[in-house]
Amino acid sequence: MSLFDKLQPFFVLLSVLVGLILAQIAELAPMASALIVPLLAIMLYATFLPMPLQQVGHAIRNLNVTTASLGMNFLWTPVLAWGLGAVFLRDAPDLWVGLIMLMVTPCTDWYLVFTSVAGGDVSLATALLPFNLILQIILLPLYLLVFTRTLVELNPEALFGSILWILMLPLLMAVVSRRWASHWWGKTWLHQQVPKITALQVICLNVAIIAIFTAESGALFERPVLLLQLLPPVVLFFWINFWIAQALGRRLQLSYATRVCLIYTTLARNSPLSLAIAASTFPDRPLISLTLVIGPLIELPILMVILQRLRVLRNVQE
Repeated sequence: MSLFDKLQPFFVLLSVLVGLILAQIAELAPMASALIVPLLAIMLYATFLPMPLQQVGHAIRNLNVTTASLGMNFLWTPVLAWGLGAVFLRDAPDLWVGLIMLMVTPCTDWYLVFTSVAGGDVSLATALLPFNLILQIILLPLYLLVFTRTLVELNPEALFGSILWILMLPLLMAVVSRRWASHWWGKTWLHQQVPKITALQVICLNVAIIAIFTAESGALFERPVLLLQLLPPVVLFFWINFWIAQALGRRLQLSYATRVCLIYTTLARNSPLSLAIAASTFPDRPLISLTLVIGPLIELPILMVILQRLRVLRNVQE
């Protein structure tokens, strides 16, 4: 993993702080608002470009892990996210929608860092990435229509327009670019560019976060206590899914490395993709986007605590 990948969580926190400072200059808000969606579209293009399709066969050969991972991510997790929102965020529909959007999109980047540091099966985790990415693109609009239509006003035409322009267009451009670059310069050259592509992804994401907080932090300052409501459902989400993944790992008699892969594949979330859709589908509901930025700031320390727990378990097993 590149240095940019490893430092990404800390860049997010720094970007939030910079955005809050710039928000004090009112004249910057319109300009910042106009930058959000284009920056997120470029970020997604950079995310899709190096997607490792060549390792899909490894996931197919580990059918038990693949089935358990996809079942947790795309069948169980949406129901859990909705239920946690119903319990803790019933009076804050924007936060409820943000929570659902955050939790139904599995991570496609920094979960590999945690898997590696915890001694997990990184090759299997990488092989699962295309499945998680493609399925969340397909299923996210369905989840929004099923779980959020009664919470906030949702225009299906605007939603599918966002999916088309913010997700499908960058994905198509990434596929075409990858084929073109591989044809003219070779796969080795393309692989050598991955650190630069990753850097572009991280830069665009963090500039977009700065823009979001510059443009929308007024909503945060008006109702700061609402964000404290995110703590219980987010913490419970990770706690519940950690123990379910552990139980599945024991049931399937997985090795420690494979169990770590299952745990982080089903725990870490992909807020950038949801953030892109939220910014374009709900431009007048900034708390949804802010939820998707604040969520990873809660997620990161939880994943680090889980990392320490896994290290203890590994030492006991050895």
